[in-house]
Amino acid sequence: MQTQLTPEYRATAAGREAEAILRKCVHCGFCTATCPTYQLLGDELDGPRGRIYLIKQVLEGATPTRKTQQHLDRCLTCRNCESTCPSGVQYGHLIDIGRQLVEDKVPRPVGERVLRWLLKEGLPSPLFAPTLKLGQALRPLLPAALRAKVPPAQSAGAWPTRTHARKVLLLAGCVQPALLPNINAATARVLDAAGLQPVLAPEAGCCGAVKFHLNDQEGGKAQMRANIDAWWPWVAPEGGRAGVEAIVVNASGCGLMVKEYGHHLRGDPAYADKAARISALARDLSELLPDLVPRLQPRMKDADPARAALYAYHPPCTLQHGQQLRDVVETQLAALGLRLQRAPTEAHLCCGSAGTYALLEPQIAQTLRDRKLGQLQTLQPAAILSANVGCITHLQSGTDLPVRHWVEVLDECLS
Repeated sequence: MQTQLTPEYRATAAGREAEAILRKCVHCGFCTATCPTYQLLGDELDGPRGRIYLIKQVLEGATPTRKTQQHLDRCLTCRNCESTCPSGVQYGHLIDIGRQLVEDKVPRPVGERVLRWLLKEGLPSPLFAPTLKLGQALRPLLPAALRAKVPPAQSAGAWPTRTHARKVLLLAGCVQPALLPNINAATARVLDAAGLQPVLAPEAGCCGAVKFHLNDQEGGKAQMRANIDAWWPWVAPEGGRAGVEAIVVNASGCGLMVKEYGHHLRGDPAYADKAARISALARDLSELLPDLVPRLQPRMKDADPARAALYAYHPPCTLQHGQQLRDVVETQLAALGLRLQRAPTEAHLCCGSAGTYALLEPQIAQTLRDRKLGQLQTLQPAAILSANVGCITHLQSGTDLPVRHWVEVLDECLS
């Protein structure tokens, strides 16, 4: 694709990156076939190719409008188009650039500004946990639509206390410890059973994805730097502290962001090298399974109903398209006797969660959720399993069937 950037953007790093991405696009349209919003809305401007044209026009001097902003907002950033694209267009990075450019030029209505501010400041805040507890206490009194977004309080169980020579850092996340605390505890128990010691750095917080994808990119980068500072003593040990083998993330959306720290901070002279090192160490929990499975095999219960059940598995977009990790969970857990099966159709499509998308674009998100649940429930599973806290809570809001992280089931199968 030929481009003619205006001097305003040609002189910026973001403009040059966007131009390089745009030049890879060959207009083929393969991306529209796998774009959830294009399938639902049927508008070229609500598909990747159309959004690429909109961003190109802004970079070439066209004045963005409220309509431009809305078409970019409606993108789920599922990156399904990246899996489909034969030319390797890095659409995820391009949409981040385009949204920020439009955000700087198109003022939002007051209501939107307030909601987006509450999300980007509230979700990573220490106040999120007590606010959630209050919501859970009042849950029976809440309207049905709001009650569906407030999961019941969950017990996490015991955290392992054994010491192992092999250590890994574990990202606790911002909302997950309060929303679904058993996911982190189950992860810690599974790692411990396999002879790996999970380490939490108390100063580490939100991965930065919430703010970054709500167009507060500088706020997101500040959170990335804070995490790098919190993890660095374990990555580059000082004073005799044993180093870690990896930074393990059990929420695929957060894992994708940590793997991209090196990209987002590449222009920061103080953090570029450190960020690249952190990204190189980042691992989705599923990437450890080839090492964990042989160690866990002797620990599996002989007769366990959980191993006889059939589970429907929803691979998050951030796992299968963002991190390009496919078939790992199903294949590896099958070696332990667990049966996970994807939906018979459209397993590649987004469930509609997409971080804060379900709160900002509820109609599209609920349509995608119900479509996904309909496909998963045809399997008549004992439960639906996934690998991202957002997908889990979003899917659970539309069904009485239990929706869980796969590591919780694996944890229960261990003696």
